[in-house]
Amino acid sequence: MQLQQLQYFVAVAETRHFTHAAELVHVAQPSLSQQIKALERELGADLFLRARGNITLTDAGEALLPLARRILADADTARQEVQELVQLRRGRVRLGATPSLCTGLLPDVLRAFHDRYPGIRLMIEEGGSHDLVRELARGALDLALIVLPLPTPSPALTTWEVLREDLVVVSSPEAPAPGRGGRIVHIADLERERLVMFRHGYDLRELTVAACRSAGFEPEFAVEGGEMDAVLGFVRAGLGVAVVPRMVAMRAGLGLRVTPLARPGLDRVIALAHRSDVAPPRAARELQRMLLER
Repeated sequence: MQLQQLQYFVAVAETRHFTHAAELVHVAQPSLSQQIKALERELGADLFLRARGNITLTDAGEALLPLARRILADADTARQEVQELVQLRRGRVRLGATPSLCTGLLPDVLRAFHDRYPGIRLMIEEGGSHDLVRELARGALDLALIVLPLPTPSPALTTWEVLREDLVVVSSPEAPAPGRGGRIVHIADLERERLVMFRHGYDLRELTVAACRSAGFEPEFAVEGGEMDAVLGFVRAGLGVAVVPRMVAMRAGLGLRVTPLARPGLDRVIALAHRSDVAPPRAARELQRMLLER
């Protein structure tokens, strides 16, 4: 008895038509009929009563049908289980993240994932949240770490909050302390500072500029257009101050003064997203679990 024969039998039992069943399982109708006859010979019983335009199950067919469905379901489960194990030994995960998260959040998580699943190739794409959402939508990424809320809600995405992160002001220790020189900086104090600003489309740029405008002023830029590493380098050189995530500032090492923002301050919500209509591969789901449990 072969799985293929059981598949053909179930197709005929459900359609009650040999030609329709053959179309359902993508095989020529004579081949399907031959396999059904071979199954009947092996079992020693007819499975169908064949009358013109009327195919019905015999008692033997009625007895076999639930067993055949269970066998096929078990075979499919076994196939999926093995494929998932194989996916955790080799394969790839395509993860998108904003540059600041690649600097701050991801290194430790990716190291732990790589230690556990060394055969999985990690493919990281840096970009702003808008770009990453577009890449998710076209199937170029399995997962993406994005900043919420999105300017345009995307019902096609499923998201989970990973963390809520404070933003801080970084400056060169060799330059005067930002604001009034105290232990905190108010948003309004940034009116007297020249900012090192990220490129257009960068989530942190939009958040900082919006906060300044809400405080009643338009920020002045000393340098603009950089990615995270460039912005931190310009700040170390004393060109201006920048507003960055606390995790990035703490990882940036020596050469930066870190000053918190006064309450209520600024923060951002980091979320993990994937397409709602497509389940991520097994390896991507494992990385998702590690990110959410970090």
